[in-house]
Amino acid sequence: MAKEKDEILVVGEVLEVFPSATFKIQIDEQHQVMAVPAGRLRLSNIRIVVGDKVRVVLSPYDLTRGRITWRINEGRHL
Repeated sequence: MAKEKDEILVVGEVLEVFPSATFKIQIDEQHQVMAVPAGRLRLSNIRIVVGDKVRVVLSPYDLTRGRITWRINEGRHL
């Protein structure tokens, strides 16, 4: 099982929203990952839409999947 120190923290932008709360995230020019919201985001009903900047935690074992741990607020008002 992965320890917390083994996690890779990246920042990316939401490209696509899929059913069952799955998101396609662009983390740099050539890498995209699939991610799901972490527990606190899901429990608090934090809405994530296309274009949002998010913080994603990746496992070192599978760099194509991750968990969204934070939605970065850039001053947009909904």
